Amino acid sequence: MTDLDKADLPRLSPPTHEHGWIVESSHRTLDGLILYVRCTDCGTRRIDLADSATPPRALSREA
Repeated sequence: MTDLDKADLPRLSPPTHEHGWIVESSHRTLDGLILYVRCTDCGTRRIDLADSATPPRALSREA
């Protein structure tokens, strides 16, 4: 198979897993507590918002 033939093959998505988030840092805002979190397994980062009425929720996409 040549390199040109390989270019036509569909690319597989990387395997996914359930992230185990830890808080790296945080700060308070008028909307609640901003949490900067990281997955302990793969290192993916995300920004969450925690307020007094609901559990933390993602403000950003995983990167």
